[in-house]
Amino acid sequence: MERKYADIIIDISHEKLDKTFQYVIPERLWEKVEVGTCVLAPFGKGNRLRKGYVARIGGQAAYAPEKLKEIADVERNAISAEERYIALAAWMKEQYGSTLIAALKTVLPIKQKVRKLERKSCKLLLDAGEAEELLRSCEGKRQTAKTRLLKELIQARELPMPWITGKLHISSQTVKSLEGQGAVEVLSESSYRNPVKIADNATDARMEAYKKEKCLNEEQRAAADGILADFDAGRRGTCLIHGITGSGKTEVYLEIIEGMIKRGKQAIVLIPEIALTYQTLLRFYARFGDRVSVMNSTLSQGEKYDQCERAKKGEIDVVIGPRSALFTPFSRLGVIIIDEEHEGTYKSESMPKYHARETAEKIASMQDAAVVLGSATPSLEAYYRAKTGKYKLYELKQRQPGRELPSVCTVDLREELRQGNRSIFSRKLRGLLEERLEKGEQSILFLNRRGYAGFVSCRSCGYVMKCPHCDVSLSEHAGGKLVCHYCGYTRPGVSGCPACGSKYILGFRAGTQQIEEAVRKEFPKARVLRMDADSTRTKDSYEGILNSFANGEADILLGTQMIVKGHDFPDVTLVGILAADLSLHVNDYRAGERTFQLLTQAAGRAGRGKKPGEVVIQTYDPGHYSIVHAANQDYSGFYEEEIMYREMLSYPPAAHMLAILAASPVEEEGMRLAEKIGELLKESGGSDGKDALRVIGPAAASVGKIQDIYRFMIYVKHADGGKLIEAKNAVEAFLEERQEKGEAGKETVQFDFDPLRSY
Repeated sequence: MERKYADIIIDISHEKLDKTFQYVIPERLWEKVEVGTCVLAPFGKGNRLRKGYVARIGGQAAYAPEKLKEIADVERNAISAEERYIALAAWMKEQYGSTLIAALKTVLPIKQKVRKLERKSCKLLLDAGEAEELLRSCEGKRQTAKTRLLKELIQARELPMPWITGKLHISSQTVKSLEGQGAVEVLSESSYRNPVKIADNATDARMEAYKKEKCLNEEQRAAADGILADFDAGRRGTCLIHGITGSGKTEVYLEIIEGMIKRGKQAIVLIPEIALTYQTLLRFYARFGDRVSVMNSTLSQGEKYDQCERAKKGEIDVVIGPRSALFTPFSRLGVIIIDEEHEGTYKSESMPKYHARETAEKIASMQDAAVVLGSATPSLEAYYRAKTGKYKLYELKQRQPGRELPSVCTVDLREELRQGNRSIFSRKLRGLLEERLEKGEQSILFLNRRGYAGFVSCRSCGYVMKCPHCDVSLSEHAGGKLVCHYCGYTRPGVSGCPACGSKYILGFRAGTQQIEEAVRKEFPKARVLRMDADSTRTKDSYEGILNSFANGEADILLGTQMIVKGHDFPDVTLVGILAADLSLHVNDYRAGERTFQLLTQAAGRAGRGKKPGEVVIQTYDPGHYSIVHAANQDYSGFYEEEIMYREMLSYPPAAHMLAILAASPVEEEGMRLAEKIGELLKESGGSDGKDALRVIGPAAASVGKIQDIYRFMIYVKHADGGKLIEAKNAVEAFLEERQEKGEAGKETVQFDFDPLRSY
């Protein structure tokens, strides 16, 4: 007798169960079960029914058939996983380290079916004479609710049910009564939930400007035509568009997408922040109308479900959103565009810790699509790959006509202190702010708060306390102790500067609320908006703040990184960067790169309209190469200097790095496990030769304990990323062996390849 078997990924995210389990497919389910189907299967000693996804179907049993359990049923309300998603999840598990079910849940854009949205209306079936006769009858019987409804229906003939029950306060029972009399009919029409709300803004000046035909300059045309020509020739590689701020990268994206749509293809556009969604959407909607939609975490489950259905059916051509929009289920994908590709938000901070850039390249290879990266300040990884020939590079060196680069002034805060100015505003910035307020022009104040936990620096000479063994700053812990979180070096706190003896050496900390208070005190007549994590908690808060500022309802916009990422405000003529050093001396080898990117992006917000812009960078370290190159808007100069340090210290992209986090509620057990992993890697990683793994640690993590869980770090470096995947596999095998022997406790291990943040 023929039998069918299914290998199933059970919905339990636990390392011990990170494999497929084989089940018998009962004959009654043969027509319903296929690869990707979500099923209910008995699991464990109690045979509790658990959800799972079918990864493979075959006719051969891997075990004795009589020992295999049967699938109980198909899960009716769950979304099936397409075969490509299972393949993608398997790749992510191997590439980044996680359980297979965790990877599968990551790549599935939606997990549950949602009922379609129904729009109900009430239609009058009677002619005018019959309706008037019924109305008089209801009035005579004092049926006030029926009377009110009939009067409205005689005027309109058809009314939406929400309006009847909401505005008229008429119950559905009253409507049913009239329906029973044959007087009215309740109509129902299913429709998609549409998160794109543009109609109310159709007359927006920005929308009108976006609708105007824009001619591409030579550089823009070369990029768009080159990428489309490669696509037509079957070349599906990755391209990097390096364009200075204001050079019109978005116009190139629009041209590429228009070309893809003409070729019958669809496009995914990734943006780093939800805050950018509305402004980006306006530009794309002006070009492509309602064939554009969005996907992000602020959408309801119903809205997400409907956008996925529209994408599958080919009813939309373009989806815009942050990292998770990458998994939109397009069937005719032609291009994935990643705007501001340097942003750290493209790296997931939960398992699997995938990067959107590499994952996009994998999806593109699976669907025969192209990948386009764009940034004014490309990540060193992307630019390194472009310089070494892996990516094709297009450069946009000209700002669009009428948009000159702003003039940049660097202010030495040490000198301000010596002159007796202890305010957060330098004299230069205060004067320019007053000037802008008098002229009715807008300003942005950017608090570079990344690295809020702080570094320790001297306010007199700018000296920063650094680890003698690593090129990173020391972090201040309780009691003043200074710690390096890369090698574990510690030393007591200092009361005087080792370089100049000044007593003004301490951790630098500041917050947006304190800055807002200072701005209002200094400029009481100024209209101030603050945009940070606290002020943007609700669904429409990003859009509300940005709209208010764009419409001229505020003079000063104050905020953190989210206000400098790709926004286009033509009336902003001044950008003040209050504390450039806050990201410069954090405990991270990428600190210089991040500082350069943030300062360059922030400076690029000024002078994007017809009026020239000015930028003031306030810093205690004006001679640092990141600040010097950012002030000069010189990416090439910065890259050449930064890549030299990366090559000397074997940091990405010159080499690859794997961060392994071992955590345990018991400090000794966590450290013991970390030490065993470190020994395993040193033994299996080869000798001290050129091809050997370089293992650093274990040492306590930057935050050594979170919610009573102790954390320990091991860093592994090698020029070949494949060697690090092999190292990860060896650690996973070791952990699985510990589980089988019963030696494992409550410890957990996580992997992070080429980490974008310190631990």
